[in-house]
Amino acid sequence: MDHPDILLIGHVTRDLLSADPRSDYRLGGAVSFGAVTAVRLGRAPTVVTRAASSTDLSALPAEAEVTVLPSPSTTTFANVYTEQGRVQYCPARALPIASGDIDVRLRRPRAVLLGPLVGEIGPDVAGLFGDATLVVAAPQGWMRRWDDAGRVYSKRWDDAGGILRCLDAVVLSQEDIEHDLSRLEPFFEHVPLVVVTASCDGSTLYRCRGRGAIEKTRIPPRPAEEVDPTGAGDVFATAFMIRLEETGDPVQSARFANVAASFGVEQAGMGGIPCREAILAYMQEHPFGPAAGGP
Repeated sequence: MDHPDILLIGHVTRDLLSADPRSDYRLGGAVSFGAVTAVRLGRAPTVVTRAASSTDLSALPAEAEVTVLPSPSTTTFANVYTEQGRVQYCPARALPIASGDIDVRLRRPRAVLLGPLVGEIGPDVAGLFGDATLVVAAPQGWMRRWDDAGRVYSKRWDDAGGILRCLDAVVLSQEDIEHDLSRLEPFFEHVPLVVVTASCDGSTLYRCRGRGAIEKTRIPPRPAEEVDPTGAGDVFATAFMIRLEETGDPVQSARFANVAASFGVEQAGMGGIPCREAILAYMQEHPFGPAAGGP
């Protein structure tokens, strides 16, 4: 049985180009940005998603193996960026993804990213993977609610424990926790690695050493000329997971992911996601770590 290399689970999305639900869209979602990132890094992605049959998936890389589960609709987002941050609307949602939707042959990848957008991944999915698999989650979709108009808001992830116990790392943004670091405490109880991204300010890595001991390392950013921030967190999460699987070094993996995401925001959509060589070249020119005088 051939086992997948990089497995990505979650909804693809229709990212509307305006607030009008009839407007054109680009393909988005953690699995979409993650698949392109994996290919640019020389890895082989497998995607499990749900979408309506009419959804244009041509932006997914040809190298990806894609399973599209049926749904009457595709998860749809409209992102409005303001000086105060992003205002997001979700006018349509696809059906959930459960453990029975994950083929047995896909359950032993080298690494898996759980990338829920609207809580679509059930807790039974996180427990499918054995010790040989690096299990990472970008949990924003478990930390969202929306009103009758579809406007999206952050919420506490109150029933997180069952999923967190199955994870090796969590990647989320300051926006996901509304800049309230106290909301990280449940993660520290169960997950050995937590990374919090902060846009142009880089990211912070928390290593949980047991008995409440938390080691904190700030990872500096690569300065970027931002054109489109959509998907930056997904690029970061995928790049971090891949580099962590390859090296076992969370600090340099977070630095690698910072650089990858910074290149990604310099073009619209997925066009700016860099290749491995570009990331490593920047890291060599701008070393970070104890040897370079960093934390």
